[in-house]
Amino acid sequence: MSDLNGPVISVKDLRKEFLIRNAHIGSLKTLLLWRRQRDTRRLDVLKGISFDVAQGECVAIIGRNGAGKSTLLSLLARIYKPTSGTVKVQGRLAPLLELGAGFHPDLSGAENVQFNSIVLGLTRKEAKERFQEIWDFSELGDHIWAPVRTYSSGMLARLGFSVAVHVDAKVLLVDEVLAVGDHEFTQKCYARIRTFQAEGGTILLVSHQEETVRQFANRCVWIQHGEIVRIGTPEEVLPDYAAHSEGEL
Repeated sequence: MSDLNGPVISVKDLRKEFLIRNAHIGSLKTLLLWRRQRDTRRLDVLKGISFDVAQGECVAIIGRNGAGKSTLLSLLARIYKPTSGTVKVQGRLAPLLELGAGFHPDLSGAENVQFNSIVLGLTRKEAKERFQEIWDFSELGDHIWAPVRTYSSGMLARLGFSVAVHVDAKVLLVDEVLAVGDHEFTQKCYARIRTFQAEGGTILLVSHQEETVRQFANRCVWIQHGEIVRIGTPEEVLPDYAAHSEGEL
């Protein structure tokens, strides 16, 4: 049974490694003979990180590219399985990760809305009833009937966000996807996120924009080389991080 009084997100000693295969061609002779020498190396992306997120919190994951931020969100979204450690999420989760993730390129936006709404936990009846609201929020107009392979990155962001905030999720995972939208729609999304927070929703946010982190996050988790450097409020963590990273968030 779930512990309703416990954290909404609980990450304990989480580790993730990938095995990378390198192929080497030693000489023209081996190339002609179709022989390849292979070696495998282990890439440790996350090295035993632990933290909790309470209901209603927005926690920002910060760190330079390659620190392990997106891998962490993919583990929470159950796209990857951890090498060891545990990840627990209480309540329905809506991930906003890579652009177009979960969308079938040859299906229309409308068909993808129906499919993704069901994948994220709605019944078929609920997905039908929410369709108009999702369509209106996305502001895609007649493009909703076109295959999503014809969508721009901004249109994909609109569709993905619109679905995510209309499926009664308790937890949002947001990985920088709003950075590609136009300013007006981005502000509309931020307003919806504030409403989500005010209603007790929980957010785990990856962003390289300091203003966004300061605006929404209660706490920051600074990750470097797959390990946690520091956890604290944005006011506590961001100055140290900026000094360490020469201003890069």
